[in-house]
Amino acid sequence: MSRILLFLLCLAIVPASGAEPVNQLKGHPSPYLAMHGDDPVQWQRWGPEALERARRENKLLYISSGYFACHWCHVMQRESYRDAAVADLLNRFFVPVKVDRELQPALDAHLVGFVERTRGQAGWPLNVFLTPEGYPLVGLTYAPRDRFLQLLQRLQLLWQAKADELKRTAREAAGALGREPPEATPLDRVDGELLQDRLVTAALALGDDLEGGFGRQSRFPMAPQWSVLLQRQQARPNRALGHLIVLTLDQMAGQGMRDHLGGGFFRYTIDPSWQVPHYEKMLYSQALLSRLYLQAAEVLQKPRYREVARDTLDFALGELRGDGGGFIASLSAVDPDNREGGGYLWTEAQLTAVLEGEELEFARRRWRLQGPPNTGDGWLPVDHESLEDLVEGLERPVAELQRLERQVRRKLLQARAPRAHPRDTKQLAAWNGLMLSALVDGAQRLGEPRYRDAARGVRDFLVERLWDGERLYRARDGGRAIGQAALEDYVYVARGLRDWAGYSGSKADRELARQLMKRAWQLFFAADGWRRSDDLLIPGLAPEPALSDGPLPSPAAMLIAMSREEGLGERPRRALEISYRTVLENGIWYATQAEQLIEAAAGGRRQRDAGREVSAAAE
Repeated sequence: MSRILLFLLCLAIVPASGAEPVNQLKGHPSPYLAMHGDDPVQWQRWGPEALERARRENKLLYISSGYFACHWCHVMQRESYRDAAVADLLNRFFVPVKVDRELQPALDAHLVGFVERTRGQAGWPLNVFLTPEGYPLVGLTYAPRDRFLQLLQRLQLLWQAKADELKRTAREAAGALGREPPEATPLDRVDGELLQDRLVTAALALGDDLEGGFGRQSRFPMAPQWSVLLQRQQARPNRALGHLIVLTLDQMAGQGMRDHLGGGFFRYTIDPSWQVPHYEKMLYSQALLSRLYLQAAEVLQKPRYREVARDTLDFALGELRGDGGGFIASLSAVDPDNREGGGYLWTEAQLTAVLEGEELEFARRRWRLQGPPNTGDGWLPVDHESLEDLVEGLERPVAELQRLERQVRRKLLQARAPRAHPRDTKQLAAWNGLMLSALVDGAQRLGEPRYRDAARGVRDFLVERLWDGERLYRARDGGRAIGQAALEDYVYVARGLRDWAGYSGSKADRELARQLMKRAWQLFFAADGWRRSDDLLIPGLAPEPALSDGPLPSPAAMLIAMSREEGLGERPRRALEISYRTVLENGIWYATQAEQLIEAAAGGRRQRDAGREVSAAAE
């Protein structure tokens, strides 16, 4: 009897191969994934195991991609992923996978492309159902709980009845998107003048000459495009383009996309007048926009833009510093009570609890904290009356008003501190690479030692904590390196180290930058185009002849630019030649690649002109 009991006990402690799946996200080093660790949904991590389980059980994969700072990601978690009925359906009939898009940028970009093609637009949370083979079938963004539940029920019944047909449909749809091998255009046939004309024409056609920015709805900063347009404006001034650039820069800095009390930029605004932001504060926004305003201050001879850049860098130094010298990813869009923007908004009661008398009057007039609130939940402070305008109204000299402003600002910031938005503490290689470049730029153009010191810290973080001598990690959090580096990591880190080496004179960092660049070419480029990841696990992905600019600049264009400067072989030339036709038709969305083509064409023209002059002299 004792032997039988011992045998049964051994069986009890050995997990069965068909054991019930569990939520794999509890304790994950990514704060975004960890916050889903207590959901009743049995979330799986993205990887070969999830795909294998879907094939073995013949279930649809459900991939939900989001990020910590995303407001609607939090909403969908509360409404759906913590709902028992939704969790039951997902657990029984699907293989649910949660993805931090900031750790899986290549996978997220692929899914975004699918949803944009099938629905016209994409966003986050990004939710895609895939066949067990990994082919996308249906995609959507945020959906209220009841509508999401109905979709799950319909998909489950449809899969039960027509799984083979749906597999074939998804596979054929992916095959139809396969690209023909790109046709290369020799660089001596690249028309740089035509590229510039089309780029500027597209910018003026899309630009809003009343409010600034592109389009007629939400307003995104689109820093890569504006940086290239500044370069083009400097090379060949255009009055209409100059007006659009200045208007856009003034609106971004002067309206609601910028935090006028605490500094830093929000990710975008939901309206075309730049008034109401989506309240995420992303590290990459601070890095790219601080550099954009430093560039604009020089190109347009507008010193006030230097102060915008200084304010933005100082916000990053104060609020986004992480462990080991690196910078964290973001501040959430919601406050600790899950109110969107709650930490930045002011009600009348909150305002009068902090200020009174002259201080209250100053704050109301300085930051437009009176009249109808500019958001549905209170006032968002924005610059209204300048100190010079207030001299007459408050009958105080500018110097006294400057002291008063510092005093009032300090009180308001102290009062809102308990409402500070949660931090996504993971430190991403790519974004820290961008921040390193921004800090070097700030140290050089603003002459601030604090930016030099911070840049040295970022350099040390990247080299000592994310580079192991052979490969780069995507991120670090909680003392652990996490994720596999993508193309953007290798490129942005190389750019940052290269900028730091140029500033500090470090030969070792210059050589490491070259090493990372060479590795990027080896892993992510072939004769037929670019791959964002060397291990995406998704079938049927065709290489891309060019990578577009999004919120971040094209890593392909940046790698080409650095490699041409370093003289790294023929690959940069091949990459330019296969991209020309794509860029010529869609220049504004490939602005940084267009810039490289324009410069290459101009360089080739200068060489040909010099050759003709030499020949003429010889005759």
